[in-house]
This record gives sequence, C-alpha cells and structure tokens, in this order.
Amino acid sequence: SLQAGLAVLLKAERLFHSSYHSQAVHIRPVCRVTPSWCPAPPEGVIRAASLSLVQDASCLAVSWELRQTLTVVFDTFSSGQGKKDWSLFKMFSRTLTDACPLASQSKVYVDISPKNKEKELLEVTPAPASVHEAIVQGDKRTYAVYDLLSPSLFNTSRSLNVQLKWKRPQDSSELPIPILHAQRYVSGYGLQTGEISTLIYNTHPYRAFPVILLETVPWYLRLYVHTLTIITKGKENKPS
Repeated sequence: SLQAGLAVLLKAERLFHSSYHSQAVHIRPVCRVTPSWCPAPPEGVIRAASLSLVQDASCLAVSWELRQTLTVVFDTFSSGQGKKDWSLFKMFSRTLTDACPLASQSKVYVDISPKNKEKELLEVTPAPASVHEAIVQGDKRTYAVYDLLSPSLFNTSRSLNVQLKWKRPQDSSELPIPILHAQRYVSGYGLQTGEISTLIYNTHPYRAFPVILLETVPWYLRLYVHTLTIITKGKENKPS
C-alpha cells in the first residue's frame, strides 16, 4: 500500500522527474540453521551459504533472502538555484505521517557528516532522537536516524518533514567529491565512431575497492561486446 510508511514518498510524478532512478531486486541464499557446535556469528551478521553449501559446509538449512531497492537521485543544487537546502517535501511533494503497520523496522537515515570538521554549518530539523556512525569506503560517516516506529516521533507533529539547511551560504565551487565516484559521457556519432565512456575514480590514498559496474543503456543504442575496452592506470586490461 502507498498510504503508509516510506511508500508514501513513492510519487511517480516526482520519481520520474528526478535526475536518475533505478529499481532492483536482490535474491541470495543465507544460512538459517547451523550445528550447535558451530560458533555463532557476531550480532547483526548473517552467515551466507552458496547453493551447493561448499563455502559453508556446516550449514544445515538454507533460506532465500529477497531485498528490493529503489535508488533516486535529485539534483536539488541545480533546481534550488545554487542552494544546498533540501527537505522531503521539496523532493517528493509529500511527508511521512506514520509507519507501515506490517514493517518490523522503518527508519530514515540522513547523512550529516561534516566537511572539513565544519559540523556547525549544518542544521537538520527536526532534531534526531539518535545518531549512527559507520565507516563507508574508509571514511567515517555520521547519520541522523528517524525511527518511524517510535511513538514519540509523531507526538509533536502529525507528519515528518526532514529538512537540512545550511546556516550560511556555501561556495558552489566547493561541492564535496566522494572517495569513489564515476562519470559517464557519450562521444562520436553513428555506429562507427560513437562510444560510451565511463570513468571510475578512487581518490583514497592507499585503499582499493571492489567495483561492480551496471550500465544503463538507452534502448536506441546498439552495443558490440567485442569493442569493450578497459584501461587501468593507462594500461589496457583484456576482459576475461
């Protein structure tokens, strides 16, 4: 149902008006039962097993995990005339009113990690009840957490409209660049000289990251796999 929980934000008019959107379904086998003598994994960690159970021979029963994801990118910086301020209502034209009655967890995470230790420049409203810290790509990130199942969240207001504001104007030329980021562009024309180039950058001083690249190609383009070229540090890598 689109009448409760996070699904309220799924307004087609706004989602398809974004800079990028992607839906995905992930299915994987996970170990459900292990022998009593097998040490239990740490809290929050799921022991994964392959179909043949070769990677985890101690697994006695396997279940299938289904995970659905929706990724949406809004360019609020351009649409907001150079301002970084944003809110749920500005992006989705809707706010959150309650949690899904069937959900065991329903949370909103807002990245409030400071840039150059300037945490006082950010102001997120309403104030979060809790803060979560995690290491992402070797970088420490801080997230404001809003638990929709918490009774106190909707005590002061009937709806939740998370807003992030900057206390003073920011220089548009100092937009933060992620440690791992990518760019894509089209060059040439026609089937003979036309090509799609994807550049992946890793600016971490010493750490390497595994990358899975999923290309979304327009329906009117015809691709030839034998023309695929991979170049790393100026050297061509032959795909296997």
